[in-house]
Amino acid sequence: MGNSQDAGRDAESRAEALLRHSGLNLVARNYRCRGGEIDLIMRDAQHLVFVEVRQRGSVRFGGALSSVDANKQRRVIHAAQHYLMSSGWQGPCRFDVVGFDGPQQQGQWIRDAFTT
Repeated sequence: MGNSQDAGRDAESRAEALLRHSGLNLVARNYRCRGGEIDLIMRDAQHLVFVEVRQRGSVRFGGALSSVDANKQRRVIHAAQHYLMSSGWQGPCRFDVVGFDGPQQQGQWIRDAFTT
C-alpha cells in the first residue's frame, strides 16, 4: 500500500465485499457532511446500516475495533442524522463497525456496535 488513504480505500472495499457476501446492499459510500463522515451506508432487510470501517497495521495500540471511541461515534451519529434528514428515511437504523488489523487480516464485523 502506498499510503493511509490507499489502505483506507482498500479496507472499505474489503468491508463492502464482506457485507455484500452477508446479504447487505450498498446505498452510499463515503457520505460526508460538516462535522462527520460515514464510510458505508448499507441496507440489511428493513434496516439502514451506517458502517464505520477501521484499518490498523497491528493490534499494538488496541486494534481497529477499539479505535472507534466515543468521539468517533459522535461524529458518525452526527453524519447519520444529517443523512436521515436529507434522505427522508423512516425505517430502523443501526451502527455497525468493521475492523481490519493488518493488511491481510479478515474483517471483524460488529453489528449494532453502538447506539445513539
